[in-house]
Amino acid sequence: MRAVVQRVARASVRAGDERVAEIADGLLVLLAVHDRDDQGDADRLARKILALRVFPDEAGRMNRSVTEANGQILCVSNFTLYGDTRKGNRPSFGEAAPPEQAEPLYERVCDALGAQRGRFGAQMQVELVNDGPVTLLVES
Repeated sequence: MRAVVQRVARASVRAGDERVAEIADGLLVLLAVHDRDDQGDADRLARKILALRVFPDEAGRMNRSVTEANGQILCVSNFTLYGDTRKGNRPSFGEAAPPEQAEPLYERVCDALGAQRGRFGAQMQVELVNDGPVTLLVES
C-alpha cells in the first residue's frame, strides 16, 4: 500500500455536487492499494499513520500523533499513486489492485484510522489547506 499523508488545517472531498466528507485539523490520506497487498499490509499502514509524529508539541516540535493532537482523518482512495511513468508519458497502472481487491482493503484502513472517507471509485474533487506544509509518503 502507498499513502500520501498531508497534515492539513482543513480538507474536504466532493463527488459531483455532493460534499462527501470534511475535516478540520488533521490528516488527509490519499491511499492506493497494490495488487500484492493483503489485510496485514492494511493493518500495518494504518498503525504507521496513526503513530506518525507530525503535529507540534508545546515547544513547536513535530512530536505528537494525530490522536495525541485530537486531529481528524480524511482518507481518499487514489489508485493513481501506483502510476508508472518510466516508459513514455502515459502512466501505466498495472501494479494497482483491481477494485474488487482494493475496496475492502481501503475500507479496512479507513476503519482502523477512524477516518471519514471519500467515495471509492468515484470521480472526486479534493480540497485541502496543507499545514506546514507537511507531506509524507508512507508505504506498507
